[in-house]
Parts: sequence; structure tokens; C-alpha cells
Amino acid sequence: MKTYLRLIVVLIAILTIISGLVQMLSPSFILKLIGGSINATTNHLFAIVGMFMFLFGGLLLHSLYSVYNNKIVILWCALQKSGASVAVFLAIGKNLFEPVAAAVAGFDLLSAIIFFIYYGSLQRLQNLD
Repeated sequence: MKTYLRLIVVLIAILTIISGLVQMLSPSFILKLIGGSINATTNHLFAIVGMFMFLFGGLLLHSLYSVYNNKIVILWCALQKSGASVAVFLAIGKNLFEPVAAAVAGFDLLSAIIFFIYYGSLQRLQNLD
């Protein structure tokens, strides 16, 4: 079970890297998909968010394949995904994004839950040592 969970975490990290890169390079494309306002300010800010998505995804993937124990990275990435989910749901509530953006928020929330479960499984293994 832990092997499948780890694979899912790896896939989420890769998706986060790819989507962050797309958002960083073409923020208006993503803004259009979620019904956000497109102007120079929103493009710039969305590109910054994309950069952090790219960095957190890369950090997570790197930590999963590191020889060092970096399980705390899993916790912080779970917190980042939780925060991203809340931020998008709040933006929908403020009519900044269309309801279709709930798919993004839902994916981030599901990712956070998976990360917390994976982190917990690593903690339990450590406690068995």
C-alpha cells in the first residue's frame, strides 16, 4: 500500500511541476480556464504563484528521491496544497474565479490529504524503529 501511496505522491509532484511551469509561462491561459480576470497585474501574480507551484513540486520530487530523510518536506507540501485549496475556494466565493475552479481547489485538497496520509505513514514507520 505504501508503494502505491508513494507513487501517487510522485505523480502529484510531477503534475504540480508541469502545471506550475505552464502557469508561470502562460498565466493568461490558466486564468482563462478558471474564469479569472486577465490583465497585467493578474498575469504577473499568477506567474508568481506558478513559480511557487513549480518550486514546491520540484522540492517534493527531489525529497522523495533523496538519500536523506526529508519527510518534513511532505508535511510542508501538504500545508502548501491545503493553503492553495482554501485560497481558490475563497476566490470562487468572492466571484474572482468561476465555479469550474473548484476542480483545481478539489485536486489541491485531495493532494493535501494524500500528502498528510503519506506523511503519517512515514511517521508510523519511524516509530516502529
